[in-house]
Amino acid sequence: MSRIGRAPIPIPPGVEVSVADRRVTVSGPRGTLEREVPEPITVRTDDGSVLVERPDDERASRSLHGLVRSLLANMVTGVSGGFSKELEIVGVGYRATAAGPQRVDLALGFSHPVSVEAPEGVTFTVPVPTRIVVDGIDKQVVGQVAADIRRLRKPEPYKGKGVRYAGERVIRKAGKAAK
Repeated sequence: MSRIGRAPIPIPPGVEVSVADRRVTVSGPRGTLEREVPEPITVRTDDGSVLVERPDDERASRSLHGLVRSLLANMVTGVSGGFSKELEIVGVGYRATAAGPQRVDLALGFSHPVSVEAPEGVTFTVPVPTRIVVDGIDKQVVGQVAADIRRLRKPEPYKGKGVRYAGERVIRKAGKAAK
């Protein structure tokens, strides 16, 4: 049995989980998330926790068991506390400017500023011009938006300039050796 899959998901106060057919809805103080559960897996609520069960030990059931449990645990965490990713901008003249909670304008060394719109449920904050914080309740969406911003100007290996995750180490290469 999957060690991750069989662990119950505790439901914190203020969070409500409802299961109808194959659809699980989690609502809390920060919002509401829904997810469709794949066919062999069943989900039920039991005294303040959510249990994910599989019918047999087939390969497909085993692979989905832990996955569904992790996705549901992320939903519960998202509606109660939310998720955030922090990005750092490194480079002379590289900066971010907040244009409201739904948009951020980036100067990344191109001939034009790059504007990034946040999808629904995601907000941007720019505490300093070289940091962007992406917040939201859906872990997958927050991670994807942060990855899309990073992809605009990946950190390059010679000078380390670009957009990187906070705390990310960029392995530097030595430049050309002079004679």
